[in-house]
Amino acid sequence: SMKDRNTELYRIMYLIRMCEEKIRVHYPSDKIKTPVHLCVGLEAILAGVIFSLKPDDQVFGTYRNHGIYLAKSGNTDRFFGEIFGRLTGESKGKAGSMHLAAPEKGFMGSSAIVGTTIPLSLGCAFVNQQKKNKRCTAVFFGDGATDEGVFWESLNFACLRKLPLMFICEDNGLAIHSKISERQGYRSITNIVNQFDCHVIQSESTDPEVIADLTAKGISHIYKNHGPVFFHFKYYRYLEHVGINEDFESGYRSREEFERWKRVDPIVLQRAKLIKYGLKESFIQEIENTTIENIDKSIALASQAPFPPESDLYQDVYA
Repeated sequence: SMKDRNTELYRIMYLIRMCEEKIRVHYPSDKIKTPVHLCVGLEAILAGVIFSLKPDDQVFGTYRNHGIYLAKSGNTDRFFGEIFGRLTGESKGKAGSMHLAAPEKGFMGSSAIVGTTIPLSLGCAFVNQQKKNKRCTAVFFGDGATDEGVFWESLNFACLRKLPLMFICEDNGLAIHSKISERQGYRSITNIVNQFDCHVIQSESTDPEVIADLTAKGISHIYKNHGPVFFHFKYYRYLEHVGINEDFESGYRSREEFERWKRVDPIVLQRAKLIKYGLKESFIQEIENTTIENIDKSIALASQAPFPPESDLYQDVYA
């Protein structure tokens, strides 16, 4: 039902937001052994897209990947184990924040280098087409990645071969600190992608239900063998590019813009919607409390877990 769907979308977004907020608390203590690119503000896109995918559909991400991992796997024990660099982590503490993956859950991988998972997702979609297995592949990337050659090469080939691939551009208008006007010699990415044999879907919504519906439309386009879809989703990165601070004093962005986006915060909007659907405050609080309890348990476990032994250095180096 609509109520269940909206509750699930809220639960996923709340989990992502609270994991990021807990990282902000623990980061200064040096318990966390990895730089972090937090996805606060991005939750509606992540929850909406992944909600509409099948469990065995495959997803690729960037270094800003915590939300993808959590939405696809839901495993906070292995998540914090990895963030804390411990043996209990998803990759036994070797991947850290920027290379999270859970292939058995369909999260195929992420990378610290801009644009690098786009051609990997292309290969994945190509295999799925060959196997005729009805799997979709989705690749998340920022607007900065559209400045890379591999984006255009991958887009071109996906269109040429009508691959079952979803390009998901999470556009926050910034490549680290560089605005679009300072790096792109054209006005509109969607106008250009429209020139390719590619279906374009765009939205500035921070409502995960809207994103989920648009994603479902894109998937049905793919299932009719009409080829790839380019999603252009706008969002606002609440925190600095890397780290836990808000970062308005650097001068590359304004607090006013942040305040404007905060008025349509995905978590706040979705919570209000649940109340409108007649869910009791106590029911919503129970979801929130359970989520926080689970996160706190996972953090306690990760804090006590062993680091990998030195002998692990040469294990699992080659796939």
